[in-house]
Amino acid sequence: MTGVLVHTLKLSNFRCYPSARLQMDGTCCPVVLTGPNGAGKTNILEALSFLSPGRGLRRAALVDVGRIGGDGPWAVASTIDAGPSVGRVDVGTGLAPQDDEHTNNRRVVRIDGETVSGPAAFSDLWSVSWLTPQMDRLFIEGASSRRRFFDRLMLGLYPDHGRQVSAYERAMRERNRLLGDKGTSADKAWLNALEARMAEHGVAVAAGRIEFAGLLLGQIEMSPEGPFPKAVLALDGMVEQALMNAPATKVEDEFKQRLLNCRALDAKTGRTSEGPHKCDLRVSHKDKDMPAELCSTGEQKALLIGLVLANARLTQQTTGTAPLMLLDEVAAHLDTTRRSGLFEELISLKSQCWLTGTDRSLFEGLETRANFFEVADAAITRADA
Repeated sequence: MTGVLVHTLKLSNFRCYPSARLQMDGTCCPVVLTGPNGAGKTNILEALSFLSPGRGLRRAALVDVGRIGGDGPWAVASTIDAGPSVGRVDVGTGLAPQDDEHTNNRRVVRIDGETVSGPAAFSDLWSVSWLTPQMDRLFIEGASSRRRFFDRLMLGLYPDHGRQVSAYERAMRERNRLLGDKGTSADKAWLNALEARMAEHGVAVAAGRIEFAGLLLGQIEMSPEGPFPKAVLALDGMVEQALMNAPATKVEDEFKQRLLNCRALDAKTGRTSEGPHKCDLRVSHKDKDMPAELCSTGEQKALLIGLVLANARLTQQTTGTAPLMLLDEVAAHLDTTRRSGLFEELISLKSQCWLTGTDRSLFEGLETRANFFEVADAAITRADA
């Protein structure tokens, strides 16, 4: 079994970096970035997160990622080894040059020198998983954050899931615009076609979520007891619940009928009232039989880390390749036992993990087993012991 290994990382006009280049040692050892707050550590993790589908770990607008006052569009390039099935690949992404009004805010993706259709192509090569301090509130915020978190976890086993979600959301946005402009007098044939597409892709999205939730629960159950609590998962969504009791074809027809029945309401509110875009991920602390949102702050973080690690193990065991892990300030509020347990889990995955922290002493358990870099004033220097 192998993991994802970043050999080189190059940044241009990315956040605080006019340019930067990191060269790894060719091993799957963790990479630890230390330095004061505001030095640019998280920016490096964000750059790596753009080598996956979506808007990166900050979910930033593309134009906000570029360096203020930079002399060109931002770009991220890397040489990555993703195991025998993929091999070594040269990849890059960034904002397209603004030659005319039609290229503004467009993201370009290249794989081995060839321009591809978009960042969804990365999910065919590897998966990337991350945790940030902002995610510590995942269980007490709205459903959309938990849904995005769960959908991203899925990409390691279901690389087409992101495309299904995107296709569903494109059809939904078009339906919302049509109803917003014309109301219930909108062209019925066009509405029927859009709702058919929503039902097709929406049921595929929901079915994938159900299957993945079962696999992840199985992985959690069969894992030995460790420093991170085991979680119980449930999907709370209309389409997801319907699929528990009826075949997909019937659920698809019922969903189309619901969309038709809700046209007047959706035209009035400007949004689609029912569908897999409303699904919520319910998480509970198994040993305490307590919803995650009622657990302590420390327990919530431990549950979140446990879910990410369980997904990494599941991906490794199923595909042979664990995801690339990006953990921002994850060790700062863990006790010694959990910190040590986290480091051992990460090393056992044999996939590169990038960690950040302000204090190198937090990573004592990784001395001689990790590549250390110091980050200060947008400069990166090797700092191995």
